[in-house]
Amino acid sequence: MKKVALLLFVGLFSLAVSAQEKTAKIAFKTETVDYGEIAKGSDGVRVFEFTNTGDAPLVISKVSSSCGCTIPKKPEAPIMPGETGEIQVKYDTKRVGPIRKAITVISNADTPTKILKIKGTVMADGTR
Repeated sequence: MKKVALLLFVGLFSLAVSAQEKTAKIAFKTETVDYGEIAKGSDGVRVFEFTNTGDAPLVISKVSSSCGCTIPKKPEAPIMPGETGEIQVKYDTKRVGPIRKAITVISNADTPTKILKIKGTVMADGTR
């Protein structure tokens, strides 16, 4: 009886270990978007593209920015293994001056927190 219980325990333990091996992995095409020099009031939308290189569905639970001038938008549906997705970032280009902001991405990936960056300069009207 002890041998049966031991075999059952070992079998369940190995099953649990193998189930934990499947993980989502997030690989960004680039982790920094450079706006360069852009005109005041121009289109401030940029995109961070990524791929789920893992073997489990990737769920992005939260995306936040370092200030209210940057609005990130995350995918709502899980990203299946091998599929691509995008995180859209909209910067308020009515603010003249340098852009140096961070976007924090929280997911179920093997690296659960990723920091993305945007940079550039919003130029005043007529100056370039």
